[in-house]
Amino acid sequence: MKVTSGRVQQPAKPRGSKIQTRILKQDLTGDFESKKNELPDGLNKKRLQILLKGYGEYPTKYRMFIWRSLLQLPENHTAFSSLIDKGTHVTFLNLQKKYPIKSRKLLRVLQRTLSALAHWSVIFSDTPYLPLLAFPFVKLFQNNQLICFEVIATLIINWCQHWFEYFPNPPINILSMIENVLAFHDKELLQHFIDHDITSQLYAWPLLETVFSEVLTREEWLKLFDNIFSNHPSFLLMTVVAYNICSRVPLLNCNLKDDFETVEDMQAEVDQQRVEDEAWCQKQELLRKAEETRREMLLQEEEKIIQQRQRLAAVKRELQVKEMHLQDAARRRFLKLQQDQQEMELRRLDDEIGRKVYMRDREIAATARDLEMRQLELESQKRLYEKNLTENQAAVAKEMRADADAYRRKVDLEEHMFHKLIEVGETQSQKTQKVIKENLAKAEQACLNTDWQIQSLHKQKCDDLQRNKCYQEVAKLLRENRRKEIEILNAMVEQEAKKWKEAEGKEFCLRSAKKASALSDASRKWFLKQEINAAVEHAENPRHKEEPRFQNEQEDASCLPRTSHLNDSSEMHPSTQISLNRRAVEWDTTEQNLIQKVRNLRQRLTAQARHRCQTPHLLAA
Repeated sequence: MKVTSGRVQQPAKPRGSKIQTRILKQDLTGDFESKKNELPDGLNKKRLQILLKGYGEYPTKYRMFIWRSLLQLPENHTAFSSLIDKGTHVTFLNLQKKYPIKSRKLLRVLQRTLSALAHWSVIFSDTPYLPLLAFPFVKLFQNNQLICFEVIATLIINWCQHWFEYFPNPPINILSMIENVLAFHDKELLQHFIDHDITSQLYAWPLLETVFSEVLTREEWLKLFDNIFSNHPSFLLMTVVAYNICSRVPLLNCNLKDDFETVEDMQAEVDQQRVEDEAWCQKQELLRKAEETRREMLLQEEEKIIQQRQRLAAVKRELQVKEMHLQDAARRRFLKLQQDQQEMELRRLDDEIGRKVYMRDREIAATARDLEMRQLELESQKRLYEKNLTENQAAVAKEMRADADAYRRKVDLEEHMFHKLIEVGETQSQKTQKVIKENLAKAEQACLNTDWQIQSLHKQKCDDLQRNKCYQEVAKLLRENRRKEIEILNAMVEQEAKKWKEAEGKEFCLRSAKKASALSDASRKWFLKQEINAAVEHAENPRHKEEPRFQNEQEDASCLPRTSHLNDSSEMHPSTQISLNRRAVEWDTTEQNLIQKVRNLRQRLTAQARHRCQTPHLLAA
């Protein structure tokens, strides 16, 4: 298949079926060119070039606006502020010694711009010609440093991108291109340069380093860059060649290297004057011919600019409204997510508390069943024992039952007090968790409000003074939040210390009660044994007086309870003594086992209560 630029050829078809093809190449090219020529703010590059060819320059009133559109500057305030905040670069601290500038403001702006370029790319800190290249733009945009920085950066990236391939040497590739173009247009001048050992580093590189700022007047320089920014980057190289060709007459008359440098300076002054005169004459003629046309075009452009600005303002308002709606929706979704997470955490804690309460109830129920079984066993033993005892022994058993009932009431009371202590600890733990969650929710809400205020202030305030004020306010809010958090944590720590102290006091009271209970049990055992011995002795000697002996026994018991108990046991009948001893041992073993189980239950419940009390402490830590 053969492809041509005019039409599309396809394999041959029968004569009866002809297919019409549509040529889209020109339309696609036209669309691409139209998109390529479209500039921001509604300008068109092709129309601007036509205007530039007609008048030789852009209107002074709209030149900066047209330059920004042609270069498509991003106007990134945030990135430029971050570069400026880094301060003056070390390379440009002594800039005034090398480039003495009378205006301190101009020197300060030049120093800031060069420092920002050096922070932006390290290679610019070692570029010796960077101040010469940047100075005319700094002088032109000294009241708008952001535009100045972006214009210089755009110029370096698009027009000077190949200057650094042989860094730190001059760009030999660019100078070779200039030399080749000069050889094509003026071989005689190039041969003259070669004969006198004049390289492109002398007749071309100084013009590029200073971007013609030292050989042209302000108006000429502005006109030149109107054309440079409106054409291909190679236009700058052609300008260097054209300048040398225009100065060929005095350059051909020079035979020494120093004469070439002097002629360059003198020719620059002469050319400036001549170009100014010619430009003034042409300008007067063009102004006389096209004054009315220019006014109409300017009015039309002003109307279009006003309309475009109005549309742009409307679009910005719509975007701001949409952005606010999106922020509100995101904030609501974030709050909903936080609420869901808190509800899930509360449900989990409720389930955990319910599970622990269920386990505790099961343990208490199991302990109660064991106690009931033990009580049934004791009652069965008591019935067997009651059958073999006499009437006096029945009275003693009745007293023992009364003592057992008192003991059970005491145990129930202790259990009630212990459960109350556990419930108080759990209530305090729940309150502590509730306080922590409420404070956490308040802190999160304060953080959200603070973030929202920071974003709103950052979008509304653009200059440095207002932004610093916003940062100070935000820092103050953060310090206040930290102070409140420290106060809450201190209060929680104090509350925790109080609870631990209270728990230690209650534990001490519990140990004291246990000791008193042990003493009471020992005394009660001894009393029962004394009564049993008295009953046995009364059965053997019924005529013996009991009251004096009982009083003597009480006196003796008050002094030496264990000794009297042993003496009475030795005076009993051997068979009765063996039976009573066996039953006493069984009773003591049963009672000791019961007391041991109660102690184990208390220790387990105390450990659970202590674990619950430590949980808020861990959360607070």
